[in-house]
Amino acid sequence: MEFHKGQYGYDLTQLQEHYSTIELVAGSSRLVVVPEFQGRVMTSTTSGEAGYSFGWINHDLLGSSELSEQFNPFGGEERFWIGPEGGQFSFYFEPGKPMTMGNWRVPAAIDSMPWDVIEANQETATFRKSFDLTNYSGNEFAMEITRRVSIIDPIELEEFLPIQLDESVRVVAYESLNQLKNTGATEWNKETGMPSIWMLSMYQPSPEVTLVVPYKKEGEGTVVTDDYFGKVPEDRIAVDDVAVYLKADGKHRSKIGISPQRALPVLGSYDAQNQCLTILLCSLDSTSADYVNSSWEEVQAEPFKGDAINAYNDGPLADGSQLGPFYELESSSSAAALKAGEVKMHFQRTFHFEGDEAALNPIAEKLLGVSIQTIKSKL
Repeated sequence: MEFHKGQYGYDLTQLQEHYSTIELVAGSSRLVVVPEFQGRVMTSTTSGEAGYSFGWINHDLLGSSELSEQFNPFGGEERFWIGPEGGQFSFYFEPGKPMTMGNWRVPAAIDSMPWDVIEANQETATFRKSFDLTNYSGNEFAMEITRRVSIIDPIELEEFLPIQLDESVRVVAYESLNQLKNTGATEWNKETGMPSIWMLSMYQPSPEVTLVVPYKKEGEGTVVTDDYFGKVPEDRIAVDDVAVYLKADGKHRSKIGISPQRALPVLGSYDAQNQCLTILLCSLDSTSADYVNSSWEEVQAEPFKGDAINAYNDGPLADGSQLGPFYELESSSSAAALKAGEVKMHFQRTFHFEGDEAALNPIAEKLLGVSIQTIKSKL
């Protein structure tokens, strides 16, 4: 059978042509994981090989023998990164170099380095990798990452979510458990810098995708940080008493963040064009207010006053080039204050629902606190 771009079978075939792949299957729900890309989930579907493919994949880069030293945007709908991106404790800039796009580098360990497969079957795949990173202040970090991805059978969905699905709704769901271990001899603290587990999920944009990030109305401080890459234009962002909304058409580079004082462990998106509702649940550390600050400042006044939840819409860079287009839902652990041998955990659960709006609406209302119609009307 021939598949076209946008179908899961097309993406799966392209990936299998160039890499080893692990497919997790539960009925018609499927997802594909690639060890060469750090065990990232590349894409998923509710409906077998002919179904819609949710993850954004950069097909132009697949199989490339010439890798960039800066960043290789292969894509993938859930990948593991290390925070922070900017500041004196950044892992993405060499010590002393100005924090500009030209100097930005993604460490190979979380970009192009294969991770070891510890276990793999039809339901679960586990990966592990040990490596060393040096931050912008010159401090070295020895770490080991263990990542386990498991598909959730749709018939068990009610064990994970407080909802009852209409029989017409199609779903694919999975969870990832991510562990960061300090394998060095020294403690990670506010003087050395502390890494965080940073999860980024890249999806297909469309003219009718709206990101939805609920927040605590009674929380302290600013509701949303909306100036990561310059102020988000007013026609691309909206805020009400329940959530922040961001346009995700892949045409304007913009990012928002929610502080741990305002954050909730849920965010999502609705694609009205394809009638897809995406929900992302994550662990949110209530015991610590220390979250790394990823702003591109060489010396931050408050390096541990960063965001717990982020959302990103890709768009052209200053030189007219573009990484995507895609959009991202992101979550982070709190800063890892780990002594030698200690570990930090962070998990995510991803749910994609397809169906008509009447059937999807109760899910949006229950999990995001807003109706499908409200989401559509905001931007």
